[in-house]
Amino acid sequence: MMQTVNTIKELRELLQDRNVKKVGLVPTMGYLHEGHLSLVDEAKKHCDIVVMSIFVNPLQFGPNEDFDRYPRNIERDRTLAKSRGVDLLFVPDINEMYPQPVITTVSVTGITGRLCGKSRPGHFDGVATVVSKLFHIVQPDYAFFGQKDAQQVAVVKRMVEDLNMPVEVVSCPIVREEDGLAMSSRNVYLKPEERAQAKVLYQSLQHARQLINQGETDPAFIQGEIIKLIKTRDRADIDYVEILTYPDLDPPDQIKDNPIIIALAVKFGKTRLIDNVIMDPGKREA
Repeated sequence: MMQTVNTIKELRELLQDRNVKKVGLVPTMGYLHEGHLSLVDEAKKHCDIVVMSIFVNPLQFGPNEDFDRYPRNIERDRTLAKSRGVDLLFVPDINEMYPQPVITTVSVTGITGRLCGKSRPGHFDGVATVVSKLFHIVQPDYAFFGQKDAQQVAVVKRMVEDLNMPVEVVSCPIVREEDGLAMSSRNVYLKPEERAQAKVLYQSLQHARQLINQGETDPAFIQGEIIKLIKTRDRADIDYVEILTYPDLDPPDQIKDNPIIIALAVKFGKTRLIDNVIMDPGKREA
C-alpha cells in the first residue's frame, strides 16, 4: 500500500526502520507520464522500497521560464504512482523544502557550460541543490533518472562522484511516443500543429545516427544536416544542436571511437523541447 507523505520528518521516520532493505529514489516534478513510470519499473528491479518525489523546484527555473504554469495534477500523479508500485510518495511544498531563503547551493562547473546549462543560466545549480537535498533526506541506495535529460544525468553523476555521496545513479532509456517524440510533461503545452511538427526532432536525430553509422566523422556537417531538417518545419525555433563527447561534454574535432551525445533543444510556440541520442561510434550499428 502506497503512503503519501508531505514532510521530511515523516519520510525519515518511515525510512529509519528499513533494516538492510535497498531504497530507490525516483525524483520527479510530477505530471507523470510513461517515462517517469518506467523509472519506477527499473527501481523495483533493484530495490525493496521505492520512493518517488514530486516537487516542482523553483531553484531550477529562470525568471522568464514556466514555473508558474508548469503542469501539476497531484491526484492524477498519486493514482499513477500507486498503480505502478511506488511505496512512498514524497510530496513536499516549497516551504518544506526551502523554509528559509537559500544561501547554500551546490554548483557543478564545466559540464554545465553547454547545452541547457548555457541556455538556462543557473538551472543546474538548482538541479544539483535539490537533488543533493533529496539524497540527504531519503538516503537512497539507488537513484533513477531518464536519459532524456542526459546533461542532468551527467551533472548528478559528477556531483555524486566528487562529493562521495553513497548512492548509485542509474540512467534509464528515453521513452517515446509512437512517432518518436520523447515523452515529456511539457508536451501537453503543444498545439496540434506544433505537436505534429515536433516529431522532426527524433527524425533528425535518427538521420544523424545513420550518417555516423555510414562513416561520417565531421561533427559540423552532421550538425548542419540536423539543422537543415528541423528548419523544414515552420513552427520550429532552434535553441541549440550540438554534438559532444559524453559524459564530459567536450566538442570533438572528429567523431572517433568514443561515446558521443547528439543533443538538441527546439521551441515550438512557447514550448521548449529537448531530445538526444547517445551512441558509441566505435560500435557501428546496422
